[in-house]
Amino acid sequence: MTEYTNLIYEATNGIGIITINRPKALNALNLATLTELNHLVDHIANDNSIRVVIVTGSGEKAFVAGADITEMQNLSAIEGRAFGTFGQAVFNKLENLPQPVIAAINGFALGGGCELTLACDIRIAADNAKFGQPEVSLGIPAGFGGTQRLPRLVGKGQAQELLLTGDIIDAAEAYRIGLVNKVVPPGELLPAARAMAEKILGRAQVAVTLSKAAVNRGLDAPLGVGLAYEAEVFGLCFATADQKEGMKAFSEKRKANFSGK
Repeated sequence: MTEYTNLIYEATNGIGIITINRPKALNALNLATLTELNHLVDHIANDNSIRVVIVTGSGEKAFVAGADITEMQNLSAIEGRAFGTFGQAVFNKLENLPQPVIAAINGFALGGGCELTLACDIRIAADNAKFGQPEVSLGIPAGFGGTQRLPRLVGKGQAQELLLTGDIIDAAEAYRIGLVNKVVPPGELLPAARAMAEKILGRAQVAVTLSKAAVNRGLDAPLGVGLAYEAEVFGLCFATADQKEGMKAFSEKRKANFSGK
């Protein structure tokens, strides 16, 4: 396994935990960190032993406080476009992993940090977490997917308010507008993320993978196209051992023992 400078990766019992590890820089995303994340996501995509992924930040202050402004400030227009395109590509890979991805948001999730959470499937926040897209205060728009994923998640009006004002909101407001799924005390954050991961681990793996794919593929497609894809994966699961076991267990009023096949 590759050793990383700006990431910590732990894999145990089917759960892979990615920790952005630049606490002195509030875990800001520089090119080196994005490059490492790109490599790690490729590794996880091809690791069948990992069934759920958790993403979090090192330290107590920040999940990811944004992209690294000191690295960005002298970029040319061409370099800026390349940096944004690369960040988008990395987050696209994360979003489209076959495994569900849970963000455990332990502090500031601003700019690229908020965009990183948007590329995850489920977001759990500590009650001291802060969210925002403050890029307009720096003379740029969001560049790692915020202008596209945020309105898809919270609606156009809420997204425009955050994107155009650059306001920072707390975890309670993030929960109110649907930006996060759950808010917990800081000490309960990783246990809550692990509990969610373990719940998913207890479900039929093929059905979980195909459910995620159906949502991601159908969200921007016409309803008929999305429904057709859903019908295909629905039917496909009837060829799995887990479907047979799940329905048999239901009939026998016992817990299913899924094999992932």
